[in-house]
Amino acid sequence: MPNIKGLLYVSRAVLPGMVARKRGHVVNIGSIAGHEVYPAGNVYCATKHAVRAINKGMRLDCWAPGSGSPPSTPAWSETEFSLVRFHGDSARAQKVYRGLKPLGGADVARAVVWACGLPGHVNVEDMVITPTDQASATMVNRTV
Repeated sequence: MPNIKGLLYVSRAVLPGMVARKRGHVVNIGSIAGHEVYPAGNVYCATKHAVRAINKGMRLDCWAPGSGSPPSTPAWSETEFSLVRFHGDSARAQKVYRGLKPLGGADVARAVVWACGLPGHVNVEDMVITPTDQASATMVNRTV
């Protein structure tokens, strides 16, 4: 459950200062798996649903005017996730993204910077970011 523990440990370290200052942002990168469950992804999807619940709980427990919590929920993003999922089998991991243009880290970062840069009275509570070729967690348009 590192998806949950890491989020909790870092939040515990930074939230007291944010609460004292009555400002700041917590940005937790989730996954479309926190919105949709898909076959063979039950545990991963459950942890990403937990990320959304923790984000909402933090917003309720630490709420102060001027503070925000814009979690980013990217979909098909090319990361090390597939390599980890397939236990280092890089050929199998590369097949996940074959024939489509997934999101990159810069795409997600740009959206996070935008959300955090909005005026202080504006909060983006959730943001689902997908490549244009993706309709759901399991439906993608592959060109190859």
